[in-house]
Amino acid sequence: MNPQGPYDPYEVLAAAAAEWDAVEPLLSAQARQALAAALRRLRGTPAGREAAARDAARLLTDAMPDAEGGRLVATAPQAASSAGFRAEDLAALVLDRTRMVGPVLGPVRERLLSVPALSDDVVIRQGGDPYAAGLIRLTGEGGAVRLPRFQFSEDALPWLVLLEVNELLDAGEDPWGVADWWLSDNAWLAAPPASLLGTGRDHELVAVAHALTDGE
Repeated sequence: MNPQGPYDPYEVLAAAAAEWDAVEPLLSAQARQALAAALRRLRGTPAGREAAARDAARLLTDAMPDAEGGRLVATAPQAASSAGFRAEDLAALVLDRTRMVGPVLGPVRERLLSVPALSDDVVIRQGGDPYAAGLIRLTGEGGAVRLPRFQFSEDALPWLVLLEVNELLDAGEDPWGVADWWLSDNAWLAAPPASLLGTGRDHELVAVAHALTDGE
């Protein structure tokens, strides 16, 4: 489907991000691969950004049924601006496979990715195990894995209480939510939980985690 008339490709990509749950099932595996390639270029040098945005928008509309592709273009300005999504959110959805996008979750994702973190390689070089069960693993731009630094003691070994709490809070299913819990002020603890690691207050951390999950 080739949309007629001028349209802003960035708005089309933002609208697709806002409606990704409805858009994604309409794309074939081949279309998703081509879209991913265009979105990688979108993240590349500024000189190629405009062409990459046009290619990604065209790939999207061509891969969708005519009615759906036309609706996406027609509603893009209103849908994208009202929902507060950006073209970059579609890149995060497709390339990074994260749902932490949009006006609400996007800033949380950026804040969590800005905290000190270690890569798999660094943890291994320091004698730790970056794949230990219970560790929070966040996906950054381009799919790079980041392990928030607060999870480890000085010798790159994870705090045992952290692993216990992460299991209680199911960090494997919700690493972003659990990372946010560790790094946010906690009314019960009167401090961000991460700041209490190594201070002898392990029992309080476990008790608060139990309090959060006992009603589930």
